[in-house]
Parts: sequence; structure tokens; C-alpha cells
Amino acid sequence: MFTPHSLGIALIMMITSAICWGSWANTYKGVKNYRFELFYWDYAVGIFLISLVLGHTMGSMGNNADSLNNNIHSADTSNVISTMVGGAIFNLANLLLVAAIDMAGLAIAFPVSIGIALVVGVVLSYVQQPKGNGGLLAAGVVCAVIAVIMDGKAYGSLASAGRSTSKKSIIVCVVSGVLMGLWAPFVTYAMTNQRAQGHALGPYSVAVFLTLGALLSCFIWNVYFMKKPLVGEPVNFSGFFRGPACGHMLGLLGGVIWGTGMVFNLVAANFTGVAISYAIGQSAPMVAALWGVLAWKEFEGAGSRAKLYLGLMFVFYGLAILLVAKANG
Repeated sequence: MFTPHSLGIALIMMITSAICWGSWANTYKGVKNYRFELFYWDYAVGIFLISLVLGHTMGSMGNNADSLNNNIHSADTSNVISTMVGGAIFNLANLLLVAAIDMAGLAIAFPVSIGIALVVGVVLSYVQQPKGNGGLLAAGVVCAVIAVIMDGKAYGSLASAGRSTSKKSIIVCVVSGVLMGLWAPFVTYAMTNQRAQGHALGPYSVAVFLTLGALLSCFIWNVYFMKKPLVGEPVNFSGFFRGPACGHMLGLLGGVIWGTGMVFNLVAANFTGVAISYAIGQSAPMVAALWGVLAWKEFEGAGSRAKLYLGLMFVFYGLAILLVAKANG
């Protein structure tokens, strides 16, 4: 299988991962009059398909013991189950994130949700495996919390500009963030657990089973939100089949973009370690916020206070990532 053999290649893959994770949601923003619950079916198919494509190309180079098919056949069953459970948890978190984007926009939903995920992920990782500089990790967590607060204040300041705001959207972001921070330990277990009856999963195998778990869980999570939506009236599958062709294509494209970022992040972690790859990948919310502010004009007409809060969010989120990476470096 392909893995980076130099820091330069690993760094390019991690930066690409952050750009992909911070950019995929533009595909949903580009769909008009199409409910996110319907869009999400195509997205879920897209993330699974690209993991299969990359797994059977990049992940099958050399056909050695670590290649996709050989790794899957030798893997411990508990690792496969753990990864699919992680995929189901991720999928619920991501569904809530898309709902929050629908309600509050990219510049708010991403930093709040993923900022909380960063806090939860760092704290859980340190409790499970207390490695790294505890002081720097704590400082990084504090900066991430401040960044989330600043983004929330920026959103609240939109009301003074006559823009509608919703406490419900912030609650959805918070729940999404907590769940988004919970799925990673399941994947870490699958990538490190080796037993007499089976081996740990490699990055390409993890991507396949993670996205498969996400796709299958849509028949629980997404069907529920179709019947009891967070916004608007209930929808059914007939709406999916009547959906615009561009909506289906953009949904698949969004899944391909996110899935590419996931594979690249997991593969780069083989060289740099999970902590560094995770920290750089978590700069995705700043990418998403830039899309929201510059491309979608989500803060157009907002007062200087809102823009100040937004600027402080960028500063503190950047500091949080640097401190977490330094603590684990």
C-alpha cells in the first residue's frame, strides 16, 4: 500500500485533508431547495465509494501483507466492529453538523461543532493514554473553548444587523461536537489492537469500514430525521427520487471530497503519528469559516463587533491547534 516516506509528502496529505474537510460542505450550500436529509444519502454513498476506490488503488499497491484485501482478511473481527461503530457515531454527528449548517451557516456551525470535538477528543485521548505535555494540552483545550465562545458571540451579534439567529442551531452544534469527539477512540482501538486471532486495521481498511458503518447507519439516523426533521416538514424517499440531478451529483461530490480527506489523514498519520495528523486536520473549521465569510457572505452587513469576534475565533482556534500539536510533537 502507498504510505508517505517523507515529511513533505505527509504534510501535503494532511493539508489536503484539512482543505477537503473544510470544503465539502460547499456542495450542500450549492444545492437550492433540496433538503439536507435527502442530500445526505448521496453524500453517504460518496464517502463509501471513494474509500473503496482509494483502497483498491493506493491501498493495494505492492500486494503485500498491509495491502487492503490482505489486511481485511487478517484483521481481528473486533477491530472491524469497532470501526463500524465509530462510523455510525461519526455519521450522527455529521448529520447534525449538516443540519446546523442549514440553520446557521458554515462560518458558525463548523468552528463551534469541531471546536467542541477537538476539546472532547483531546481530553478523552489524554484520559485513555496520558502522553504528551499536559500543560500545553490544557492550554490548547482552553483556547479551543474560547474560540467556540467567540464564534457563538459572533453569531449572536448578527441579530443587531437584523439577521435571524437561533439558539436551537447552537444546541445542535454542541451535540454534534460532543459526538464528533467520541468516534475517534473506536478507530484508534481498531488501528492499534492486535490479538492472536487477528491483526489491527490499516488506514485504508479503516476508511472502508468507517464509511460503511456511516452508510448503514443512515437507515437509522437519517430515516429518523426524515420523519422528525429539525427544520421544516417531514420528507420521504419519493422526494429523493424526484430530486434534481445536480443535487445528487453535488451530494456524491461532497462525499468524495470528505472521503478523500479522511483517507489522506489516516495515511499521513502512519508517518507523523495520529496526534499531529489529527491536529492539522482539525484546522478544517477555519477553512470552512473562510468559505462561509468570503464565498457565501454569511456575515455581510454584520457590525464590527461580530467581525471582531470572528477574528478572535480564528486566532484562538489557530492557537489551540498549534498547542495540541506541540504537546504531542
